[in-house]
Amino acid sequence: MGRLMIFVWLAIAAVIVVLGFIRLAPIDPLDWNTQPEFSEDKNFRGGVFRVVRTGPDGLARFDAVASAAPRTKLLAGSVEDGTATYVTRTKLFGFPDYTTARQDGDLLKVYARLRFGRSDLGVNGTRIAEWLAQMDIAIQSDVTAPVE
Repeated sequence: MGRLMIFVWLAIAAVIVVLGFIRLAPIDPLDWNTQPEFSEDKNFRGGVFRVVRTGPDGLARFDAVASAAPRTKLLAGSVEDGTATYVTRTKLFGFPDYTTARQDGDLLKVYARLRFGRSDLGVNGTRIAEWLAQMDIAIQSDVTAPVE
């Protein structure tokens, strides 16, 4: 019984250390505020690429949606820089996912990916689809709003 309790306490301590590392691991913004060149949508095990025709103000609209999202904060860059990277943490364990959005003319290029693990189980693709849908809703509500 004593060995079992020692094993249980060691397992609990190991989980706490791993979760602490995930939550407190240092983040170098220069490592994350970048994106590879891509010209079309692509899904991969750890995230997604999305290319959307938004017009020249797409990044500003994306920033408004991302900044209002729960557990999301700006990590590096800005709308004025033309590239912005956001970190979104999971609710339960605080796993970080990184989203870099870059304005390229009339195109908004979004690169969302995980930091830890091999698969994001589609979370990044779902989040980016929701954020882009919110941008479209904002556009539609602006167009249909009565002029005063």
